[in-house]
Amino acid sequence: MFPAVAVAILLSTFIFGNPSANSAELGQARAAKSLAAHELLAQASPPPATTEPAPAPSEADAAVEARIKELHQKLHITTAQQTQWNNLVQVMRDNAKAMIDLQKQRAQDVNSMTAVDAVKSYAAVIEAHEAGMNKFVPAFQALYDSMSDAQKKIADAMFRSRVRSGAKKGSKS
Repeated sequence: MFPAVAVAILLSTFIFGNPSANSAELGQARAAKSLAAHELLAQASPPPATTEPAPAPSEADAAVEARIKELHQKLHITTAQQTQWNNLVQVMRDNAKAMIDLQKQRAQDVNSMTAVDAVKSYAAVIEAHEAGMNKFVPAFQALYDSMSDAQKKIADAMFRSRVRSGAKKGSKS
């Protein structure tokens, strides 16, 4: 069960992670950019409506919307990639909604939970992370496959940074 927990924590930091990038991530992303990346940026369309937050979002919704906007900007999504991007954004929003709903239910039930209920609730969180990732991976794969080499280098650096960060947190436990 530990690997499932580690995967859930690691991947949720990527999807729901802090919208402000750390300096290591920024340094890697800058290093990965080439002239081709700058050309892609110049050709990229303005962020579509799918990257703008809904009116009066909750804190969790705002975090997901900020992450979507950050990814769109850093990955330099082009007009040709818009369909794959929109599919990924929908998966991210659906996954976030599922987790928010689950967290609300857990918070509502916390005072009446038995120890067994608490463990089952934790298992439900892990299962929701797994189900979300099973939807996220193919949507991200489709987008990644459509990326230029320069975009892939940026994405690779972003994900590696998250893996390293998660590994450091896990080793401190």
